[in-house]
Amino acid sequence: MSHAPTSLAVVHRRVEPRDSLDFFPTPPWAVRALFHHVLGTKGFRDQVVEEPACGEGHMAYALDDFFGTVRASDIHGHGYPGAAVRDFLDVEAWQDIPPPDWIVTNPPFAELTLAFMRRAVARRPRGGFAMFLRTTSLDTINRWRFVYRPTPPAIVAQFVERVPLHKGRWEPDGDTQTAYLWMVWRFDRPVTKTELVWIPPVCRDTLLFQRDIDRFGTSAA
Repeated sequence: MSHAPTSLAVVHRRVEPRDSLDFFPTPPWAVRALFHHVLGTKGFRDQVVEEPACGEGHMAYALDDFFGTVRASDIHGHGYPGAAVRDFLDVEAWQDIPPPDWIVTNPPFAELTLAFMRRAVARRPRGGFAMFLRTTSLDTINRWRFVYRPTPPAIVAQFVERVPLHKGRWEPDGDTQTAYLWMVWRFDRPVTKTELVWIPPVCRDTLLFQRDIDRFGTSAA
């Protein structure tokens, strides 16, 4: 199958209108890479994780491999079983929901990335939170001013291989020229400096399972 990219919006930049739901499913194998190559795979079974931008559940589904409880939600109901319709940025909507052990998510892009970061810091999950981001999210003055300087991430984990994201669907054989990383904040231990970690170029080969394709296929929209 050809991996030649066909959409400049996917290949070079992910730019969405202000009123877009910004639904670009995260490949389940990229979620598993966070644990197999960054956080470890043990010790989460008695913990609660929130995925507050779950879409159709590609990330929440993979998080279920590691956590005992996965709280999935999204501002829009995409049909993932058990997911709540709740805006992560609406503070009042979360007042009666205790903080989880972890928040793991792929936040909306553009200015909402910073808003999601600040909200995750304020929600203060017991263990920490991790966000799947474009590598270009490392820059911008406001992210540094409001998040990176006062609450530095513990780990920046850069994918060596490219992680293909496509609008409205997951394509297991897709391709992209956009680089992605995991950024991890820890609240369960002191952070004195940010560690750089390389996620090796074996994840799609080793962490993509047939059950993922059976569950989501390539036609999710």
